[in-house]
Amino acid sequence: MNQDLNPPIDRTGTATVSAAQPQPGGTVTVPISQEEVAITTRVVDTGRGVRVSKTVTEQPEEIREVLWQDSMDVRRVPVDKVVAQAPPSRYEGDTLVVPVLEEILVVEKRYRIKEELHITRVRKQHEHRETVPLRVEEVRVEAFDDGRPDSPRPQPKE
Repeated sequence: MNQDLNPPIDRTGTATVSAAQPQPGGTVTVPISQEEVAITTRVVDTGRGVRVSKTVTEQPEEIREVLWQDSMDVRRVPVDKVVAQAPPSRYEGDTLVVPVLEEILVVEKRYRIKEELHITRVRKQHEHRETVPLRVEEVRVEAFDDGRPDSPRPQPKE
């Protein structure tokens, strides 16, 4: 029987063969061995790290926006008209007409429209310009070590 089929290997890398022991009854017992490995990890302080620095700068930026501004144009229009009851306000196109009433003493009470207010919305468009500051962040990351003689110096990046 060939005993060199799977010889055990020691840590130096050389194979060793142990002699098989004959047992009574003509059988040969071949010892079988198995290696096992246990792996663990540990934290090692290398003295190396990174430094992160951030700077914030402001850059002027011009903004342009179209703005609307409303103003009211009020005209007084004399009417001098007697009516039986107070008329409601009304619109004539974009103009709001508000009757201004006055009571007059007569044998009977009547309404007379003294004047009307004609209110028209006047819309003007103009461009608004303003320079506002905008912030910009810049980040710099650099590697460093604590000066240990066994730790390599980082090469500056260009």
